[in-house]
Amino acid sequence: QVQLVESGGGLVQAGGSLRLSCAASGRTFQEYLVAWFRQAPGKEREFVAGIARGGRYTDRTDSVKGRFTISRDDNKNTVYLQMNTLRSEDTAVYYCAAREGSILYTTQTQYPYWGQGTQVTVSS
Repeated sequence: QVQLVESGGGLVQAGGSLRLSCAASGRTFQEYLVAWFRQAPGKEREFVAGIARGGRYTDRTDSVKGRFTISRDDNKNTVYLQMNTLRSEDTAVYYCAAREGSILYTTQTQYPYWGQGTQVTVSS
């Protein structure tokens, strides 16, 4: 089992940047594929970005392509989400999630391990 803790959220003006971190503890982190999801008020939780074991491949939802980058440092048991050119519509609680295996799913039900979330608020 793996435990996940997100950090790095906060209040930022539109056009600004934030870097979220997802720190893992427990079993060997490099065995896990990790994704970021977000949930805005009144909306369903949606996939944002994901990264495979070893960083072999990544995926991002269309609305964040060119602005968000996901990366991982297995030596630090941490996955990062660098968010640039933030928009008001990026305001949400951001969650990291993990699963074993090699398929980078975009549906939350495929991820058994979740962090508690970190709030990102973008002011316009």
